[in-house]
Amino acid sequence: MDKPIIVDNKPLEIELNSNQTYYWCSCGKSEKQPFCDGSHEGTHFTPTPFTPKKSEKVFVCQCKHTKTPPYCDGSHAKL
Repeated sequence: MDKPIIVDNKPLEIELNSNQTYYWCSCGKSEKQPFCDGSHEGTHFTPTPFTPKKSEKVFVCQCKHTKTPPYCDGSHAKL
C-alpha cells in the first residue's frame, strides 16, 4: 500500500477538545475515521498525533492528501 485510501472527497467537521491528544489516521484504513484504530499495521503509514490548543469545531482531512495533517487544506479538490 503506497498511497493512502481516500475515505471521502470532503473534510469532516468535528468538535475537538483542548488538551486532549488525538491520533489522526493517515492510511485511510481505520474503521474509526478520522482517528487511528491500528489498521495501518504492516504498512509504512503511522498515525499523526495532535493536541488542539482550544476546544472548537475544525475540518479534518478525509482524503488523506493534506499537507497540514490532520486539518483539511483543500487537497481533495485536486484529486
